[in-house]
Amino acid sequence: MKQELTILLSRGQVAELLTIDECTTAVEEAFRLYGEGRAPLPGVLGVHVENGGFHLKAGVLKLARNYFAAKVNANFPGNPAKSGLPTIQGVIVLCDADDGRVLAVMDSMEITALRTAAATAVAAKYLARPDSKRLTICGCGAQGRFQLRALAKLFDWQEVHAFDNGAERATLFARELSTELAIPVTVAANLSEATRLSDVCVTCTTSRKPLLSLADVRPGTFVAAVGADNPEKHEIHSSLMARSKVVVDLVEQCATIGDLHHAIAAGAMKKSDVHAELGEIVAGKKPGRTAAEEIIVFDSTGMALQDVAAAAFAYEKAERQGSGVRFDFAA
Repeated sequence: MKQELTILLSRGQVAELLTIDECTTAVEEAFRLYGEGRAPLPGVLGVHVENGGFHLKAGVLKLARNYFAAKVNANFPGNPAKSGLPTIQGVIVLCDADDGRVLAVMDSMEITALRTAAATAVAAKYLARPDSKRLTICGCGAQGRFQLRALAKLFDWQEVHAFDNGAERATLFARELSTELAIPVTVAANLSEATRLSDVCVTCTTSRKPLLSLADVRPGTFVAAVGADNPEKHEIHSSLMARSKVVVDLVEQCATIGDLHHAIAAGAMKKSDVHAELGEIVAGKKPGRTAAEEIIVFDSTGMALQDVAAAAFAYEKAERQGSGVRFDFAA
């Protein structure tokens, strides 16, 4: 067998190879395959350090070929203010799952941002009201931008409210995204007032205390809780979780590191109260939204199969286009 060279892809190269539309399609297929029982349970490992932490997520998907991917991400929320470095930094290693060959090594920042927003878009497709017109984005950093770009592909937004604890960030977000997407984005001075007017709410922050409670949303709202990816982070109050139809990416993972974890710890929910994993809904095994008045929360902690699908798509496109740097680890 001819030895395949490993492809090295920078963040910029990944961004050129993978659009949000392509990533959303790839991520939806990953959820479908998992929901159909055609992909094994992915793994996650977290290591905490003084100012942040590291996590490793790994999984296997059989697509055009059998792929394994492992992502190591560093998460240091204080980086932007302290050193100007990004909050998230990391790398993905993509391998042939049949013989172990290292196919690609790529920056993980772009893929993490894209696949996280893509998961929200997939969830919104099945769980938000189709006539949704008003959106609140809570958290106006890089991930908030990706979230709005992904959701702008699905809905005709009449109003978008941008909220952030940093007023300058929210102002910049509103100005830039209004121009880029040609939709009205305004700064929300009060989060609760904005969410009570919205059909869809996305929280993508590093908060360690609840941002939204039951009183902050109206009937029929779809909430995508994106920020909680370790046991300390917390965006959705247990009162809202307990009174909503809760859909998760992975039950066990969310029960350990997601907003579900906090609801269980508070005695407001049990794992058995979760309506479904998103893959079950995408695969047609369980229903999504069944009534216009339902409040639905999607607890999104980030499934490794999302990374596998996105990395595989970027790799295959790089192969076709000759992108990246080729090298031989064995040389």
